[in-house]
Amino acid sequence: MAALFELTAADTAAAVRDGSVSAVEVAQAHLDRITEVDGDVKAFLQVDAVGALAAAAAVDARRSAGEHLGPLAGVPLAMKDVVVTKGLETTAGSKILQGWVPPYDATVTTRIKQAGIVMLGKTNMDEFAMGSSTENSAFFPTHNPWDLGRVPGGSSGGSSAAVAAFEAPLSIGTDTGGSIRQPAAVTGIVGHKPTYGAVSRYGLIAFSSSLDQAGPFGRTVLDTALLHQVIAGHDPCDSTSIPNPGPDVVAAARDGALGELAGVRVGIVTELTGLNGGYQQGVLDSFAAAVETLRGLGADIVEVSCPNFDYALAAYYLIAPSECSSNLARFDSVRYGLRVGDDGGHSLEEVMSLTREAGFGAEVKRRIMIGTYALSSGYYDAYYGQAQKVRTLISRDFAAAFATTDVLISPTSPFVAFGIGERVADPMAMYVNDLCTLPASLAGTPAISVPCGLSDETGPALPVGLQIMAPTMADDRCYRVGAAFEAAYNAANGPILGRIPTLGGAR
Repeated sequence: MAALFELTAADTAAAVRDGSVSAVEVAQAHLDRITEVDGDVKAFLQVDAVGALAAAAAVDARRSAGEHLGPLAGVPLAMKDVVVTKGLETTAGSKILQGWVPPYDATVTTRIKQAGIVMLGKTNMDEFAMGSSTENSAFFPTHNPWDLGRVPGGSSGGSSAAVAAFEAPLSIGTDTGGSIRQPAAVTGIVGHKPTYGAVSRYGLIAFSSSLDQAGPFGRTVLDTALLHQVIAGHDPCDSTSIPNPGPDVVAAARDGALGELAGVRVGIVTELTGLNGGYQQGVLDSFAAAVETLRGLGADIVEVSCPNFDYALAAYYLIAPSECSSNLARFDSVRYGLRVGDDGGHSLEEVMSLTREAGFGAEVKRRIMIGTYALSSGYYDAYYGQAQKVRTLISRDFAAAFATTDVLISPTSPFVAFGIGERVADPMAMYVNDLCTLPASLAGTPAISVPCGLSDETGPALPVGLQIMAPTMADDRCYRVGAAFEAAYNAANGPILGRIPTLGGAR
């Protein structure tokens, strides 16, 4: 019999609803799992055992009283530390916010609590979501459960590692340029970036306001869809929130699991398939096998060209730093967070400078400086303005591609997980991890990463992700195609996570 922490979120919720297990038992099993393995994985910045057990007990009380329980009631979840949580420290992985306890909940947090989902704690991340490896955390790097000497991706690496290490069946991440999809790919789990505006950004500590989007992680496509359904929907507190109801992603995942894709038009983006080199061969091999699996399910496979995708990396690293330099100006030592040099011997300007120097890490400072320069007088049109024009061209490429296809596919990342410390000294080598994920972020379109194989090109067998992209507000297509592929892959090979190396002798 599987341990409680090995159950899917859907199966866990069903067991809680029918009374075969209590929510408190489920929560305790995951807390015990965290105690056993997180000393090695380091997915969590803080574990809220008291709060988790109290939330679980409330679910059990509701069940005993005969109340209706939602589809994820009693299921544990790990929360990225960029999402505000009332009464629980929220740092965004930065020293400048260490010790800050928010007086309110983000909308995502509120909806999770209302659904009876049990929050276990806050997960590690690249500082202010700036990074692709979780090595930019101000506190410590998180380790990939597949190989503890490798990164779990970023910036949501703590959330992805927690799910891959069976510390939580679900987690929340945020995706600005790929920070859900890329860590999902390199840890062998499912991660979805919703359509921009489909999930409220109220209470997300901002990095790049026109790009940031919260989204779900899970070990299966269905689990991920169930969490998506909980957190999505219009929010009047967020001016960018889409007022229209989103598609039924859960129904799409269930339909996709039947394995029928006849008539679905799938476009392979030629610019994202390594034609210009730079992709690991093991990634390309797994992607090619995934294409054949989709073809075998009845999908019509065509190649499409999106030429402006080649400029996504350059455009993103002008737009995102520009918005970050503006958003992070609020951390001024006056309103909240760290305050350095306030001993009466420094002016306010000096206190602000000392605080930001001590509180921000190297990558955050780098992006603030890039963004400030790009927005400066005389350079705005040449850099930020041009990047926004490229963004428009990328959106037009998507529109043209979706005129003849239902979804687009590519590898999620050109590489499998790399070694901790391997790319820290080379920012450009780090940035290219997001090569495949950036176009969907710039266009605001939805995209999902689903495990599609293992590559042993760089040593041990490590996961590869398949990215599935869909038009705006067509998130259900991502889930349908992802679930169909997952069912076919698992039937032929078994689940990817079934081959993860043992952690702490618990599996």
